[in-house]
Amino acid sequence: MTESAAEPTGAPAGDALGRALSAEHAAVYAYGVIGGKTSGALLKRATAGFDAHRARRDQLRTLITRRGGKPAEPGPTYRLPFEVRKPADAVRLAVLVEQRVTTAYLELAADRDPALRRIAALAAQECATRAYGWQPKIGDPFPGMGRDGADVDAAAVPTEEAGADSASSGPAGSAGAPGQEAQPEPSAQDGQ
Repeated sequence: MTESAAEPTGAPAGDALGRALSAEHAAVYAYGVIGGKTSGALLKRATAGFDAHRARRDQLRTLITRRGGKPAEPGPTYRLPFEVRKPADAVRLAVLVEQRVTTAYLELAADRDPALRRIAALAAQECATRAYGWQPKIGDPFPGMGRDGADVDAAAVPTEEAGADSASSGPAGSAGAPGQEAQPEPSAQDGQ
């Protein structure tokens, strides 16, 4: 991730950058949960997703700071859209997180600054690639339209036994990045 957008071009990127940063904060949190419920090849994929979202989060923090803004800090905990009890739930959450982060980057891709558009487009592409790697099927034809997670097909979720070999092949191995209304929301309670 060597792209940089050092100077603003007068476009109101601050809100979109802030929402993308919030999405990345939530994705990093969610991938911590995902990693805790997986093992083997799925844990490797979760670790790669965690690292990719953390790198994009750090990149967005730097961009906001360079533009004279103050990057928001992550919440202490985030409310997940459903309880993650087993690896299949973790895979479902990973797909949902990637879809929602893609949505956050789509807004940033509309900015007038070509460097920000490039960063957003690459990040959205990486999220879409990771989502497909977690669940290799085409879901929503337009990212962000299925916001409740019901479009994630539980029958297509790889398991440790059945998905171990397929989990390490294909586009899932590529690293990438993570969105606000389109992500887990901060919860009211203080947590770890």
